[in-house]
Formats: sequence, structure tokens, C-alpha cells
Amino acid sequence: MQGVKRRTRRLIALAIAAVATVAAGLAILAPSAAYAAEGCKVEYKVASEWGGGFTGDVKITNLGDAINGWNLVWTFPNGQRITQIWNASYTSSGDQVTAKSLGYNKSIAKDASVSFGFNGSWSGTNGVPAQFKLNGVVCTGSIGEPSTPPTTTPPPTGGATAMETVAAMEPGWNLGNTLDAVGADETAWGNPRVTQELVNNIAAQGYNSIRIPITWDNHQSKTAPYAVEDAYLDRVQEVVGYALNADLHVLINIHHDSWIWMADMNTNRTVVEARYEAIWTELATRFRDAPPEVLFESVNEPQFNNVDDATAHALLDDLNVQFHEIVRGTGGGNATRVLVLPTLHTSADQVHLDSLSSTITSLNDPNIAATIHFYGFWPFSVNVAGYTKYNAEVQADIEGYFNRAYDEFVANDIPVIVGEWGLLGFDAHTGTVEQGEKLKFFEYVGYYAKQKGLTLQLWDNGQHFNRTTYQWRDAELYNMMKASWTSRSGTASSDQVYVAKSGTVADVSLTLNLNGTTFQGLRLGATNLVQGTDYTVSGSTLTIKASRLTSLLGDRNYGVKADLHAVFSQGAPWRISIISYDQPTMSAATGASSTFAIPTQFKGDQLATMEAKYADGTNAGPQNWTSYKEFARAFSPDYTAGTISLPTAFWNDVADGQKVTLTFHFWSGKTVTYYVTESGGNVTGSLT
Repeated sequence: MQGVKRRTRRLIALAIAAVATVAAGLAILAPSAAYAAEGCKVEYKVASEWGGGFTGDVKITNLGDAINGWNLVWTFPNGQRITQIWNASYTSSGDQVTAKSLGYNKSIAKDASVSFGFNGSWSGTNGVPAQFKLNGVVCTGSIGEPSTPPTTTPPPTGGATAMETVAAMEPGWNLGNTLDAVGADETAWGNPRVTQELVNNIAAQGYNSIRIPITWDNHQSKTAPYAVEDAYLDRVQEVVGYALNADLHVLINIHHDSWIWMADMNTNRTVVEARYEAIWTELATRFRDAPPEVLFESVNEPQFNNVDDATAHALLDDLNVQFHEIVRGTGGGNATRVLVLPTLHTSADQVHLDSLSSTITSLNDPNIAATIHFYGFWPFSVNVAGYTKYNAEVQADIEGYFNRAYDEFVANDIPVIVGEWGLLGFDAHTGTVEQGEKLKFFEYVGYYAKQKGLTLQLWDNGQHFNRTTYQWRDAELYNMMKASWTSRSGTASSDQVYVAKSGTVADVSLTLNLNGTTFQGLRLGATNLVQGTDYTVSGSTLTIKASRLTSLLGDRNYGVKADLHAVFSQGAPWRISIISYDQPTMSAATGASSTFAIPTQFKGDQLATMEAKYADGTNAGPQNWTSYKEFARAFSPDYTAGTISLPTAFWNDVADGQKVTLTFHFWSGKTVTYYVTESGGNVTGSLT
């Protein structure tokens, strides 16, 4: 299955409820050798099963000539139905199912395998299909006369196609803010030096690839011949070696140089091209004999100063073609190494995809991959303009972005690496987006990228995986991402239940987002709560009973009183925090605009967003196209200190001497109105 690492040193055991192996001889199906086949084997596994639902894994092993495009047909014996599928598409007619290859896994070499999975429904009996047909011919697992089935070990990566190589890199992780740091060395931006132990720990988390961003500017002569420091190349080679030792694929690039000096290419073309050529000549020479698990990315987030898109596309085309010529010209392993080319800004806007597609077509090289970056629907990603929740618009943005990349590249056998992904708001604060809404975003991105055959490489500049303790700073987020590598997870309309401290406790309902799973139960720690007594479920509505809420609230002091977990048939559990709160209150304050903060008693509540308007109703502060300001940029809560700060970035865009009405929106649904006036660098804040 895509996303499961195939290693010689680490094996993953799967609990299998039922297994069927069906084998048969296969005749040549078409005059084209690409579709010829002589034999196959199909392994059908019920990997997990629950009341009314199950997960199936299907593995196809081709025993004959290479196949380029496949469909697999079977008939369910007991009325089972597929409800969700990954690594294939499907159609059905009654009990008959046809699973079809996707662009990235349509080729099956001799003695190689492909796998796909699905969730299905069943009732009464969940029997195994008796027969499978691959490309129209029944399988029995041999070529001609029955024989011992050949090994199903995948071909070595060295013989893999670009599509297979990139698929084997899923999931991936970025060693951000390290070798790409602009400064004296890799610790300049606060991260420790990279060690073999760190990289081993990344591999142990289940990652199959590591992207190593590298900034060369401080380690390259600024005069011809623009030599790169040998010591720096040695260090890069050492870190790449750590990755290979850990059985990881590795992607190296030219990183922040894209804006430091390469962005001036239109006005300083000779120097930019000479510096670029010098770096890639030295890199390609240094890694000429490296194994094919080492990939090269021409440049990170290419951008060019003071030019229109047409000119920028032409400049990037020149760099990508130059990169291709330099690397291929060094021979050895570089003659066939997978080379990764970015779109302008690594954007999946159609105009940028089209331009890169033209470049790739002109190169006529099967060992090319495309790369884009994805940080989500911008207003949601940074929490501005009132986009506090993961909603249909945010989801449609994910789908549109990935669909365009799939249609342009993957559907045409060009693999795509999403070389960086996450939320832009993480640059300011990992709490910019509320936890539950964040988890829904990460769950769906992982799922949908898998549907479209895209390889994801998480951007981590140190804010996710602690590089000293080797622990995740947000284990809940990691667990959700990890689950998305193989399945979907259930979620709910919220991960918070607010109960007023002095109010009457009543039943509370949440809407479950099953995402193809089945709800299994509600837990408090290791204790299963009792359905009908502690909670009820009706369709997709989960209702927690007042009696159970009362016991969980205990003394009803402010804050999180208990964490329940909704458990589903697969994926990560969904935490539901039971919170005791009251109406938040604020106090009058004065101070300098550079340090001004509003004294706030949160009383168990949490801040969702803030509006700012002048007395006449027009929008105040930065991003004045909206009244809702950007979280952690224009305002920032500090729950421990009991303040909400309004930094200089907010006051820079507020008219001197004009009163501003602030409306604070809390996740409980409560609001607080507060008034501020800034004059000559001093701020007065009040409740009236």
C-alpha cells in the first residue's frame, strides 16, 4: 500500500482477519507489449472488520511481461459494497467490482506488485471473492502450468520508474531551518546540529524520505569561479549519508538562494547563471555515484524581482533546463537520477503548472518529477477574515489544488512531490488555528493527497518534532498525520464542549464526521463509557448525557475538566474536551503601543478571533479589507499571563487619535467588546 515503507531492515506486521490467494494463467491480451501479461497472483486480505464494515487490502503481483495500465474485476459473494478506495479508482455493477489503476501505479513490471485498499460494508457474512480477472483474463497464479509462485519482493529502487521512486518517498519530512539557515552554520536559526540519531528517529516515526533544504550563499565565493566551500559540501554529504544509513530517500536543493541572489536574474543574469552552474556542477560531481535514493531539486520556491509572470516563467525554464543539462552531463548515476523541477513560486495555479509542463515536455526525460508546495486556504491557514473553522471552502481549496497537480502531471505519468506542506500560521504560532480545526485539515490533506498519488513532505522548522528529546510537540497532530498514511480518521463538529460554570448542565450533542469509518464508542482514559447511559448515538449525532457531564465537571473550576475520546473503526481517536467556563471579562488599561496588552480573565474560555472597527463602522488595523484581524499577528492571547496583546503591527495601521471598537470572539460563543485609542504612541483601553 502506498505510504507503507518497504525496507529490508524494518518490517511491519499486519493483523489479518481473512486471507485469500487466487492464482491463474494469463494470456496475452493485446498486440501492444506494454499490456502483455502471462500470469498473475492476487492476494485479498480483510485487514480489519467491525459491525457492518471492513477494510480490504488487495495486492496484485504480475508474473509475466510488464503491464502498463490495469483493471481488476471480482464479484463479492455476500453483497458487500465498497464505500471508499485508495490507490485505485473503481466502478461497480451489483456485486461486480472493477478496480482501475491510477496514473502513478499503472505500470507493473515482471515479478513486481502493486497494492490498493478500500473500506467496505457487509452484513451477515463477509466472504472472500472466488475469482479475480486482471485485464479481462482469469488469474490462478502461474504461467501456463501451475508452479510455485515467484517472489513478490518489489524490484530494487535502482530499477524503479520516477513514479515508483516518488511513491516510495511517501510520507516525507523536511529538515527545515538547519542547512538552509542564513548565517554562519546550521545552528544559526536555533536548531541543533544534525546527527545520525536525529535522522534515525525521524525514520522511526514512519517517514520514508527526508528533504534537506540547503542555502549556499554564505558558503560560496561571490567572485568567479564561484567555488563552494569544500567543508560545507563535506557536511552536506555527511547529512545525506545519515539519511541513506536510515533507509530514507533524500532530496537536496538550492533553497533560500532563490530570494537572496537568484531573484535578480533578470537584471544580473550572467552572475546568477554562473553561480547556479557552479553549485550544481559541484553537487552533481560530488553525488555522481550516490544511489538513486538521492534526488536533486533545482531550486526552492523560485521567484524573480520586478518581472511579470511570462518573463518569470521564461527565466525559470532557463534555470530548470540548465540544471538538467549540468546534472545529466556528469554521467554515472546522474544519467538517470530523478530530478525534481518546481513551478514558479512552487504554486499549483494553472498558469504555473502549464509553464512547467511545457518545460518537462521539452526535456523528454522519463526521470523527471514536479514539485509544488501547499499551505492551505490562506485565510484559514493564518486565521484571518473570520475563517476560524475548517469548512467546505477550505476543503474545496485542498481538492482544487491537488486536482490541478494530478491532472497536469500525475495523470500523464509525471510524479508530484508536495515538497512542503502545513499551515502558514505555524510561522507565527502553532496555536493560530484551533486544535480540532487544525486536525481536520491535516486529516483531509493526507487522505486527499493519497487519492491523487501525491507525495507529501511535511515542513518542520523545529516546531513539530523536538530535535533534542525526539518527541512530537503535538502528539495529537502527529497521530492524525500518521493515521492518514493508511486510512481515514473520524472527526466531529468540535473538539470542545463548553459548560457554563454556574449554569444548569444539559445534554450536549456533536455531529460526527465518520469519513467512511464506523463509530465504536466513547472512552474516558481506558474506560469505555456506557451507550444509552453516558451517551447516545443517532445516525451521525453523538449526544453526551447531562448526568455524565456533571460527573466529569466535578468541582466545576475553570478549564478542561476531562478529555473523552471518540473511537472509530480505524484511524486516530477524536478528543472531546469537557470545559468549565464563564463569560470572559477585561479591564481598562493604558500603556505604550509597543507593549500594550489588555488584562483578561479568560475564565476557562479560549479566543477564536478579533474584530476591529472605527466608530463609523469602517475596518481598522492591518488587512483593512476585513474587520477580522490575523491571529498571532494583530493580536495574541496569553492564557498564563491573563492578557491579550496588540503588537506594533496592529498599531502601525491604526489612525492616530481615533477610537477603535474591538470585538473578541471566544470559542464558547461568548463575545467581549473593548475600546482602544492610540495617540502619539500611547494607548488607552476601556470597556466604554
